[in-house]
Amino acid sequence: MPVRTLLVTGAGGAGRTTVAAAVALAAARDGDRTLLLTRDADAAAHLLPAAAGAAGGTMADGLPRPAPVDGVDGVDGLYVAVVDTAASFRSGALDVQDRIGSLLSLLGAAPLDPEELTELPGADALALLRVLRQAGALGADSAWDLVVVDLPPVREAVALLALPEQLRRYLGRLLPADRQAARALRPVLAQLAGVPMPAEWAYEAAARADRELAAVQAVIDARGTSVAVVVEPGPAALRTLRTARTGLALYGHRPAGVVANRVLPAGSADPFLAGLSGQQQEHLKELADACAADGAELRETPHLGRAPHTPRDLLRLLDPAGPAGGGPVELGRPIGVGGPIGVGGPSAGAAAEPRPDPWTVQDRLADEGQFVWTLPLPGATREGLDLVRRGDELVVDAGGFRRIVPLPSALRRCTVAGAALRDDALQVRFTPDPGLWPR
Repeated sequence: MPVRTLLVTGAGGAGRTTVAAAVALAAARDGDRTLLLTRDADAAAHLLPAAAGAAGGTMADGLPRPAPVDGVDGVDGLYVAVVDTAASFRSGALDVQDRIGSLLSLLGAAPLDPEELTELPGADALALLRVLRQAGALGADSAWDLVVVDLPPVREAVALLALPEQLRRYLGRLLPADRQAARALRPVLAQLAGVPMPAEWAYEAAARADRELAAVQAVIDARGTSVAVVVEPGPAALRTLRTARTGLALYGHRPAGVVANRVLPAGSADPFLAGLSGQQQEHLKELADACAADGAELRETPHLGRAPHTPRDLLRLLDPAGPAGGGPVELGRPIGVGGPIGVGGPSAGAAAEPRPDPWTVQDRLADEGQFVWTLPLPGATREGLDLVRRGDELVVDAGGFRRIVPLPSALRRCTVAGAALRDDALQVRFTPDPGLWPR
């Protein structure tokens, strides 16, 4: 059965890790074998103390197998994995060094020892993607049904989800696969050009990297993958959600659910708390309108009056009445599992399939003499929106994000006639180029 994946992002300090842990715990309690991926070791040990220091076997590629957390308020089947950025970087760097060992010897370079290697900026993103690729690619052999990923804040999360596509494009430009056909001619070409040609190892490394990035992208783009955005109702909540909507849409995603965290109870006798609650309710209305426009579900989790300290606190976030009454927590399907947030939406067979491309081309040649390429960009405004045609690609800037996408084949023989932002969608008009379009 394909693994279902829930990606949890949101505003910094809004409680993303707490919500991700609560969803994972509730899903496991509901019978799903659940894996929680996080980079925050302290939070994982604090919220799920039974996971701290647990040891297990190993998975492929030398990654640690997450140890099951058993006996957490009677919940079995929960797995927690803290992504070890330093270990992942060392493993990857040593692997590359081994593959180009002959080149290093030829240059007279001394290989680096494992103790010398410290992770570089950006290594945490690559480490998380590496673990996500492995977790989502196991298919029927997977040890879990659901993977909950604790992502960084919205802007970093969108950049992380966009990274596989961007890196594959760079690899394709620097080491085009179609030029590998000239392998036998490389010595001759090197003599004629007077410069060395890329060695065989470079193409092999690029092909291997492309396969791994494609596997990550397949997990991100699968129907069984959904995104939840965590915000705390306040002045910045709507801005965070707008950024998430625009950035995710640029890469073909949308928030399937929004979690309004730390919601104060209404009707407090304390005037100060009543005033804060009233302000939150106003912001919740704005969030509800934005969610309705996307068809996303808005869920509220209560403010406990303190930071969650125990697994029972996590369950209380999703079922406030349960632990407070002292009895067993009777949870239905928790947020993000089997509901509109979309983790359990697709059937088992369809979960691994790619989601449909939301960027659609309408053929209006007969009536209007043009094609219209529609790019959904909810939350985007004209400020910061830019569009540039570059050869057979379209460069789109929106909300501080940029994506470069290849044009569909029919549009490559057209010229851009104009563009307009209407109803949360960018509509780009193309007219056939007389010099390229068949009569």
